[in-house]
Amino acid sequence: MREKILIVDDEEDIISFLKDSLEEEDYEVFTAYSGKEAIQKIKLYPDLILLDIMMPDKNGYEVCNAIRDIVSCPIIFLTAKGEEWDIVKGLATGGDDYIQKPFSLKQLKARINAHLRRENRNINSPNKANLYFKNLSINLRNREVYCSGQQVIFTKKEFDILELLAVNYGQVFSKEQIYEKIWGYDAEGDSSSIAEHVKKIRHKLQNFDVQEEYISTVWGVGYKWEKER
Repeated sequence: MREKILIVDDEEDIISFLKDSLEEEDYEVFTAYSGKEAIQKIKLYPDLILLDIMMPDKNGYEVCNAIRDIVSCPIIFLTAKGEEWDIVKGLATGGDDYIQKPFSLKQLKARINAHLRRENRNINSPNKANLYFKNLSINLRNREVYCSGQQVIFTKKEFDILELLAVNYGQVFSKEQIYEKIWGYDAEGDSSSIAEHVKKIRHKLQNFDVQEEYISTVWGVGYKWEKER
């Protein structure tokens, strides 16, 4: 899959130049011309964000604060400011890097590549706190799920099942395996309740994203989380 980059800047010339340059590198590029528009575009779940600090409605610091609970992708601040305090503030609000205007396009591309390589190395880490699938993000540490930018509320067992399948995306689990892993070997009851739990999980996700089916039924076997991310 092509990696997605969101460019946020109120200067049209800069956005146009960066968009053309990054699309030449085969990135899928989205744009936003204000802080408010940037927050709306977060539902696209970019792999990296280039974020200008000085914007007329919400500045880059405010945007970063607003989106950090939803996405954990690298954020590179773009700004004409160069004082040490601005750098410290940008990193403290959740930014990952900082580059001053005017900047070298070659240097910016090198930083983008470095951050995306680091993210790709972390995807299969057992300590990865966030998982991303199409329009869905799952925060494993906080046990929160966002779909198309909206939080989806699950019961404890529903989240446990969703987490099991999502962390092991592409792997097929039988109803019996799911029941044993979530309820435990000694639990009273049986695996017949799994189908109803999966049905409820699907229904809640489809309330926010009718186009995607994240949990597939493998007939005669069980369920799996779709592997495409």
